[in-house]
Amino acid sequence: MKIILLKDVKNVGKKDQIVEVSDGFAANFLIPNKLAVMFTPKSVEIREQQKLDAKQAIEKKRKEAEELAEKLKGITLEFVGQVGKDGRMFGTISTKQIVEEMEKTHGIVIDKRKFIDHFAVNAVGYTRLKIELDKGVVGIVNVHVSEKK
Repeated sequence: MKIILLKDVKNVGKKDQIVEVSDGFAANFLIPNKLAVMFTPKSVEIREQQKLDAKQAIEKKRKEAEELAEKLKGITLEFVGQVGKDGRMFGTISTKQIVEEMEKTHGIVIDKRKFIDHFAVNAVGYTRLKIELDKGVVGIVNVHVSEKK
């Protein structure tokens, strides 16, 4: 029986490959476990449409990430930190605080795990943090920490 594999199957083939397998193996294992579908002209057409839809969704997500990266360029988040006599800051500004401030002031929701620079801001002044918005799309957030008076 000819089938189209929906997932990689060991010793059978790779995803989207058309292979010939025994009728029993296809009917009793591959098709019920949603690892494959029967090969028909309609199933090939449906699979091609699914590939096209997935590709368009990826392109749309990438475009949205690029637009967000452009929007982030003009944003500077303001924080106030307590500073000791030697000029060092007490505590840090975490990525969680940065994400919360961005959502509160600008309405932009970003996952704190997307930050490339995994360090907390612990100095007075300007800091630039990189965020991976999508594969290959990096946005930069400016954080300004001023001294508490």
